[in-house]
Amino acid sequence: MLGQALAMFDSLAQRILECDARIDALPVPLGRHDVELAGPDKKRHKNTPRFDARAALARWAGVDLKRINGLSVATVMTLLSEIGPDLSRFTNVKHFCSWLRLCPATKISGGKTLTSGTRPSANRARQALKMAAMSLSRSDSALGAFYRRLCTRMDKPRANTAVAHKLARMVYFMLTRGEAFVDQGQQRYEEQQRQRSIAALRRRASALGFELQPNAPTP
Repeated sequence: MLGQALAMFDSLAQRILECDARIDALPVPLGRHDVELAGPDKKRHKNTPRFDARAALARWAGVDLKRINGLSVATVMTLLSEIGPDLSRFTNVKHFCSWLRLCPATKISGGKTLTSGTRPSANRARQALKMAAMSLSRSDSALGAFYRRLCTRMDKPRANTAVAHKLARMVYFMLTRGEAFVDQGQQRYEEQQRQRSIAALRRRASALGFELQPNAPTP
């Protein structure tokens, strides 16, 4: 039995290699140019294709979605296989996020909110984005800092959905505008949040008739 299982495993592995080779040999769609990649992948997963899937996906989409923190090659493959590189069928980014079921479905009656939350969905692109958002919990990127900040304000499932929504917006704008994603880093993000908090405190103090003054540096 073990010999049969091993033979079946080797046969499937060989079939996968042949499939990867055939995919790698497919012609690149017209109208796409070579895309500059950010750099080699730091970690190779066991299910990563043997061919350069990242470059092939970037040539197909026109942008390198792998630049976005949290998106692996497998995630990008899932996204593009579900939505494709052409998002012209979506009116705007709100329509795209609503199709992914990443927008809250708020029910209001008589001016009172009855329910608010995202609707369940078996959309594979949605699930891929939520898995990508979950991987940012320990990331030292700006998106990782954003995820951890949300976790201090709400439970993790809601924070995960909010970050997945943010990732979906990034994917939409990269595919529709051809913009390249640049990570600003955790430190810059935290400094921006600090400056926003200080500005909010100053506005609140001014509204109450006070003036906010920083503490004198200690000698």
